[in-house]
Parts: sequence; C-alpha cells; structure tokens
Amino acid sequence: MAKFTQTIGNIFKIEELRQRILFTLAILIVVRVGAFITLPGIDLQLLRESTAHSSSDTLFGLFDMFVGGAFTNAALFALGIMPYITSSIIMQLGGVVIPSIQKLQKEGEEGRRKINQYTRIGTVAIAMMQGWGVSIKLLNQTANGLHIVTMSSALFTMTTIVLLAAGTVFMMWLGEQITERGIGNGISLIIFIGIVARFPSAVIQEIKLLAEGSGNKNVIVDLIILFFLIAIIASVILVTQGARRIPVQYAKRQVGRKVYGGQTQYIPLRVNTAGVMPIIFAQSLIFIPSTIASFFPESKWLYSFAHLFSERSYFYALIYGLMIVFFTYFYTAIVFNPRDIADNMKKQGGFIPGIRPGDHTSEYIDGILTKITLPGSIFLAIIAILPTFMMKVFSVETALASFFGGTSLLIVVGVALDTLQQIESYLLMRHYDGFMKSGKIKGRVGSGGY
Repeated sequence: MAKFTQTIGNIFKIEELRQRILFTLAILIVVRVGAFITLPGIDLQLLRESTAHSSSDTLFGLFDMFVGGAFTNAALFALGIMPYITSSIIMQLGGVVIPSIQKLQKEGEEGRRKINQYTRIGTVAIAMMQGWGVSIKLLNQTANGLHIVTMSSALFTMTTIVLLAAGTVFMMWLGEQITERGIGNGISLIIFIGIVARFPSAVIQEIKLLAEGSGNKNVIVDLIILFFLIAIIASVILVTQGARRIPVQYAKRQVGRKVYGGQTQYIPLRVNTAGVMPIIFAQSLIFIPSTIASFFPESKWLYSFAHLFSERSYFYALIYGLMIVFFTYFYTAIVFNPRDIADNMKKQGGFIPGIRPGDHTSEYIDGILTKITLPGSIFLAIIAILPTFMMKVFSVETALASFFGGTSLLIVVGVALDTLQQIESYLLMRHYDGFMKSGKIKGRVGSGGY
C-alpha cells in the first residue's frame, strides 16, 4: 500500500505527466456534461416517464451502454463516438476486399492520413443517418398518451440531425485531443468513461437492494458475488496480456562501417487478438429479434420468437457463444495477416529458426495463431454469457450484473491496462518505480491489431 501511495505521488511530481492527466480528466468531464444536455424540443418530464421502463436487452440498450446513458437522455452526445467506430470498422473491412484501400494501407504515413480523412467523412455521413433515425424514434416516443417532442416534426428532424452529427464530430475531436495532449487512447477513454459512469448508480442500487432484503439478497450472497467479480477481472487481465512469443533471428549485414542485425527479437501473438469486437458483433446480431419485437408489442408470435433470444434462456447462451467463437476467428483473420508479417521479415533479413522464409513462415505463423485463437475465443464466450448464468439462470439478481462480463468488463479492463502502461512508461523514463514489474514483451514485429 505504501508503494502504491508513493507511486501516485511520483505521478504528480512529473510536470508533463501531471498536466496530461489533468487535461484528460477535464476532457472526460466535458464528455459527461454533454451526455445530459437534452436536445431542443423535448419535454424532459415526458422523456423520463417514457424511458423509465426501457429494456436493456435491445440494440438501443447496447448503444446506450456505450454512450453512458446519453441515448436514453436524448442528449447532444446521444450518438457518442460510435459513428466513428463504425466508420473505422468499415474502412478496416474495406481494406480486405477493396484494392484501393489495401494500397493506401501500404503507403505508410501518407496512406494513413488519407484513410483517416475518409474515416472522418464516413463518420459525418453515418452520424447524419443515425441522427435521422433517432429523430424518427423520438417523434414516435410517447408517455401517458402524449408525444415527448413539442416542436414541429420537420424542424425537430433537421435540428436533431445537425446537432447529433455536430456532437459526434466534437467528441471525435475531443478524443484526438486526449490522444495528442493527454494520456491514453482518447476514443477508448470516451467509451470507457461512458461505461464506468453507470457503476456508482449500480452500487447505490445494490446497497438499497441489500438494505431492503429484496429477493434473495443477503451479505453472504454479495460477498460471493464480489469474490467472483474479482476472480473474473483477474482472469480477463491474464488473458488480455497473454501472448505466444515466436523468436525471429536477423542475419548480420554490414552497411559501411556499421554492422546491423544478428540479434533475436520476438513476434508476440496475442491469445485475444480480436479484442472486444467479436462480442460487439455477436451482441448486435443477437439483439435484433428483441429489438424488432419492441416495435410490435402486440404481436404474439414475434414475442415468442424474441423470447428464445432472451438472456434467461440456454438457447440464447448457446447461440451467443457460438457466434462469438465464429467472429473471433473472423476478426482475427482481418486484423492480422501472417503473409504480410512473413514478407516484412523476409525484406528485413529475418527468419524463424528452423522455418524457411516466405510461404512456410506464413503458414507456420497462421497455424500457431489458429491454435491460440481457439482458447481465446472460448474464453470470450464464457465471459460474455457469464452474467446470464450467474444473474438469470441461477436467479441471482444484482444491479452489478452488467459489470460481470461481456463488452463492459473487457473494454474497462483493456482501456485501464493500456492507460496504466502509458503512465508506467512516463514513470520509468524519469527513473521512478511504476505500478507493475517489468515483464513487457519486447521486439514486436508487425502489428497484431489490438
């Protein structure tokens, strides 16, 4: 504990690091404030009444989780940074099937600059389309038989599209400012703060349930739940940091009077190369039936079909888990290309001991990646469906259910680790002790995506 306190003190002794942390906190406060600025033309009282019993097991609930409740609040930042994420994924997928984008990806800094420009343009277009969809949803939203929108539909639609698109662009700019002048990845931290913002209210609700003795809530159950939560977080950290290191030997070569190469480096193949994306893809698809059913509440057969995909069913858990395994392999194949790694190694005079350069190296890396991706995908599936079994199937109701697994936990842990590692780098550069012992993987060759 004393070492931890000393490390915190060391952080604020470094002027540059202190300024970066304070700048990041200030930007994140702006992000949270924007999540509570309601769009013009909406009756706040009717809005609260209409969202009081909204369901979280729909696409709208998933979307609201990423934006920290701004979608439910019909706020200026209701779209959050998600249009930018969507545009980035589209560009990433386009690099697999569109030759012109593939060419840009190989042009270095100039190619990345053009891709970033196209991503921003796509962000604006997606934000405007989503803003139009949000305006339609709000225009049809009622409470006590009254519409929550108080202005004309044409004016409301126009202002909503403009303001939501502007809010997304502003948040994208804020994220870039954090990355350049703050600490950590700005886009990731904006999503991080949106998820974490729900934690205090969940804790308060949990305390109220415990105090009231509702259901089967008692101190023993809460202690068991707390133990499981700590164990799950520890396992997520272990798997997130886990990697298989492949040794790469570089031949010696002389340029003038200098000798280059001759040392051994490593290619770190992560157990969870795909990150959180497989869960996001799977959730987006599995929430479609319940989302469609929410538009037609009087349809019995739609309700029965959607009930199969409710979080209480084993069918939901099975399909959800299989989809995550599939998308893990799918997304890993997109973000990590063994052939590109093998070609780069060959150009730089590198080789894996005992493996011939070229196609043999590519096949060797691909084989190892396929093997380690299986346990990684199964782990993701278990983490994703764990809340279902703990909170639904075993009838253990808790306000902290959403923090036990799935997208929330993986994003929070991943972003926290990345930010801590950046802080650690600043401390080590100034010869201070960091939070973690040295054990980082060195000699990274190529890129593994996440």
